[in-house]
Parts: sequence; C-alpha cells; structure tokens
Amino acid sequence: MPASPDLDIVLFGATGYTGRLVADLLAATPASENLRWAIAGRDRAKLERVREELRRPELEILIADAKDGRALDALCARTRVVCTTVGPYALHGDELVAACVRNGTHSCDLTGETQWIRRTIDQHHEAARASGAKIVHCCGFDSIPSDLGVHMLHEAMRARGRRLARVDSFFGESQGKLSGGTVASMLNLQAELRRDPSLRKLLFDPYALVPGGGGPDRRDMGAVAYEPRIGRYTAPFVMAAVNAPIVRRSNALLAYRYGRDFRYHESMSLYPGLKGLVAASLFTAGLGAFMGALQVSPLRKLIAARLPKPGEGPSAEERAAGHFLVRYVGEADTSEGQPPLTLRGRCADRRDPGYGSTAVMLAASAMCLARESSEGEGGVLTPASAMAAPLLERLRAAGMSWEVSQA
Repeated sequence: MPASPDLDIVLFGATGYTGRLVADLLAATPASENLRWAIAGRDRAKLERVREELRRPELEILIADAKDGRALDALCARTRVVCTTVGPYALHGDELVAACVRNGTHSCDLTGETQWIRRTIDQHHEAARASGAKIVHCCGFDSIPSDLGVHMLHEAMRARGRRLARVDSFFGESQGKLSGGTVASMLNLQAELRRDPSLRKLLFDPYALVPGGGGPDRRDMGAVAYEPRIGRYTAPFVMAAVNAPIVRRSNALLAYRYGRDFRYHESMSLYPGLKGLVAASLFTAGLGAFMGALQVSPLRKLIAARLPKPGEGPSAEERAAGHFLVRYVGEADTSEGQPPLTLRGRCADRRDPGYGSTAVMLAASAMCLARESSEGEGGVLTPASAMAAPLLERLRAAGMSWEVSQA
C-alpha cells in the first residue's frame, strides 16, 4: 500500500461506457463515506467532459496511458485502489497490474479472460503478496454471482454445523445486452489461440487457476440435461469456463475452506417440459455453431462487424428493463455418515447484468478494497478470497438479492 495515498480510489477508464456507469455510482457515494477519488485515462478532454456531466468540478483528473509504466506508477502512488474498466485486459492490463504490484496498490477489474488471469498469477502473485497489493480479477457479472454465491452457501452450511461438498449454479431468467467489452475480449482470445494453440489446454482445464492444479471436477461446459432439483432443462453456460475456475481458486486461496474434494458446476437453466428441452437443444446447437464460426476468418469478421463494439451499450431505459436470476443448490458432505442436507440459494437483480449490475458490483468491489481490506495477504486474488462478507453486505445495500434457504 502506498505510504501516504491521498486518494481512496482512482477510476481508470472513466470515459468508456462501463467506466462512465461506475463514475456515476462513485459520485453518488454518501458523504458519510468521505470518499476521496479521481478519474483517469489518456484523453484529458474526454475526462473533463465526464467531470462536467458528473457536476463534480472538484474531481481530480489523472492522465495515464495503459502502456505507460511510469505514468501508471505515479497514478498508483496516489491511491489505495485502482478500479479499471480498460479492456480487453489481455491487451491493456499488463502494465497496470505491474504498477499496482510495485506500489502495493490494490486493484479490481472486469476481466473474464482466463488466459490473462493465469499470466498475472504466474508473473505477479508472489510479488503482490510481498507488497501487499490485492489484485482482484472478475469483479462483475463474471464472476461475482458464482464466487460469492458459493461462499454464501458455505457460510450457511457451516452455521448448521456441516461442510459444503458440492454446489451447482443455474443461471436462469435474465434480460440484458451483450457487452462490447466482452465481445472484444472474446475476439482477442480467438487471436491468441491462433497464435498459440496450446492455450486450448489451459482454457479447458477446470483447475487452470489453482496452485498445483488437479481436483475432482472434470468438465465445465456440460450438455443438455434435465435438472430435477429445479424442475428445468439446462444447457451449457458460456461463462462457466471463466466462473468455475475462479470459484476453485477461491477455495484454494481460502486454504481449501470448502474442502479438497469440493465440486462445482454451473449451467444455464431454461424452461420445464418440452419447451425447455427444445430451447436447451437449440441454444446448445447455436452456441456450438457460433464458436465454430469464430474459427473461420471470413465468418469471424462478419460476426464481429455485427456485434457491439467496446464503448457501446444499451440506453438507460434498456438497462433499467434488465434483470437476472441465479439459483444455487448446495449439498452437504455425507462422507462420515451424516444425513443428507440441501441448501438452496438465489442471487437476483433488477438491472442489466452485463452493464447495470456489473457496474454496481465493480464499484462495490472498489469501495471494499478501499475501506475493508486492511487485513489479509496480498496476491492475485478472487472476490470471495479478498472480500466476501463485506462485499455481500455492500451488494445487498445496493439492492441486489442474496438469499439462502433449507430445501
């Protein structure tokens, strides 16, 4: 941590679409928080426009380019936390992580790029532990509902004197727009795979982010199935390959609090009955066709031209119409003859998951790192391993629903 930072949070990328949403949330922070923050980026004129729109003439502007290590060092030396929306992070995040680690400054981001997370672990985890920097990836819809949902069920199971053995997460009813940043990250990943096909092994490894690797789970992308515990058909969830490794890394960083034999799986839930079977089958076939098309250069270019670009996003009315629901089913350990015990959980929000809810989750993560993260080791962390309880509290206060009940 900087010896005497005069700022709590620097929002890096405040002129982008999601960055602007986070800026609105930070500007609305209650005066009782006494939040000291600034906005940062490479274009002063655009930053001044954001400051004017926020009606915060006193808000400081810091200038730094994502590739300029010296400028980023100066930025990190000023603050406790850097909250960054500048992606794709595999292209624009390396220098900022390195600067945060050098200066002992915490950071939070919205990456869903498993290959980049693995690189930051390899390059910076030990140095971040030494400097005290908490580098917290995946602080949006990828992967807070997965990561904190499991931690919530763990705590509820522990309160009943039992250990959590397995969680299945079902991403269900939702409405929202695909993020331009997610699209850019996905296209960049395809480019990386073309340069280095060996990355495929990493991306299909359920324990890609766990020290030493290995564990009981075998596959994160499932097939069409009927799930009797929720009475719905399920299909592969495209972000499971990002979210599930984060959950497993949390378990490892928490000294295997969930157990070394803990199992986790997530999928997308659709409808009951024949309607659900048809929808799940069509979705799975469409997802396979889409991923296959991305491997063919002419089709990839055609698809990219029709998908949202970084900086693009839905209107305020469209964001307000968004929503999402995640159902969790947690099973207790019965290896020592204990009776079965099932807990059910829910995470829900009445905002667009990729923009509205994601902005809320990132802003809350930045506030947690600034206010509630004085204890614990640094490192390349996860939301649950860095700030589970205080982050859940802040998200509930922001209107998100997190609930557990006994089946």
